[in-house]
Amino acid sequence: MQLRRWLSVVAIPLMLLGGGWVQAERVKDLASIAGVRENQLVGYGIVVGLDGSGDQTSQTPFTVQSLKSMLNRLGVVVPDSVNPQLKNAAAVMITSSLPPFAKPGQTLDVTVSSMGNAKSLRGGTLLMSPLKGADGQVYAIAQGSIVVGGFGASTADGSKVTVNVPSAGRIANGATVERAVGNPFALGDSLVLNLHAPDFTTASRLAESINTTLGAGTAQPLDATSVRVNAPRDTGQRVSFVATLENLQVQPGEAPAKVIINSRTGTVVISQHVRVMPAAVSHGNLTVTITADPTISQPAPFSGGQTVVAPTSNIQVQEEKNRMFLFSPGVELDDIVRAVNEVGAAPGDLVAILEALREAGALRAELVII
Repeated sequence: MQLRRWLSVVAIPLMLLGGGWVQAERVKDLASIAGVRENQLVGYGIVVGLDGSGDQTSQTPFTVQSLKSMLNRLGVVVPDSVNPQLKNAAAVMITSSLPPFAKPGQTLDVTVSSMGNAKSLRGGTLLMSPLKGADGQVYAIAQGSIVVGGFGASTADGSKVTVNVPSAGRIANGATVERAVGNPFALGDSLVLNLHAPDFTTASRLAESINTTLGAGTAQPLDATSVRVNAPRDTGQRVSFVATLENLQVQPGEAPAKVIINSRTGTVVISQHVRVMPAAVSHGNLTVTITADPTISQPAPFSGGQTVVAPTSNIQVQEEKNRMFLFSPGVELDDIVRAVNEVGAAPGDLVAILEALREAGALRAELVII
């Protein structure tokens, strides 16, 4: 058994050309209007029509309580002493997102997830359920047939096979909006643009681009995230104003130097501006090999003994030739990768070198391990 870990390296240059030119982007891809956002909705409901894969009502009393309450509203009175044992129903939680400017009558996609011990929601139908916002108001009504992407099968002896998650599914256009959510888009005499990635350089360039196109004093940067833009009060004019605004071209600031290591997949991403200070790093690989060779002990003829098989383990430890890397001041990404590749080192060696440089304080970049 050889103990060796290999990692893959992905080097992503953030500048398209060596001269440092960066592609300009539209404002709509860089920022969003403050207050114009989605709102999360959540609800509770009952799914029926399952093929025996629903909740075990003896272990989920809330399912029985919900079914009794629903039947009472429909005019069917179930005595308190009777607890229906139904396998074709399940209690579920329903979630959805209400997009900005959604109006009554529009539809939303919903996600339905079992909250009891139902094995699968395949083939089930969600009964009419209200979806509420954080303020407790009902903003949508959900109902429809559930589409489940997974499935499961089991036998009486306990063996089972499950693919994906059969206890959750989606209903396309399964909710109808009943109430609109107000937003500050048409209020006041200005709008605030919030950058998706906070950056002082990008905020300054965004304000400069708006002022160049729409007139001096139109935009003012507030911080690394927000830029205030003067806008017309009339709603129709404001819509046209934002349509012009979001299509302006802005050259975003260059991303900071960063090295990201995914410890789960072994992927390393290094940005363009990674630098190292003068440093020398020696790195060697250790290979451990363990083999098991059986030894057979054969007794002498007519001795009455028995043949015995005794395992013999051999352990070999081999350390490859150490590699010395010498980095001059201001070494860039290309130089680091080239130095590792020239000696035939594995990508995992690069990870060890970067971690050693960080510990020595010679790495001029943020090292992130996820």
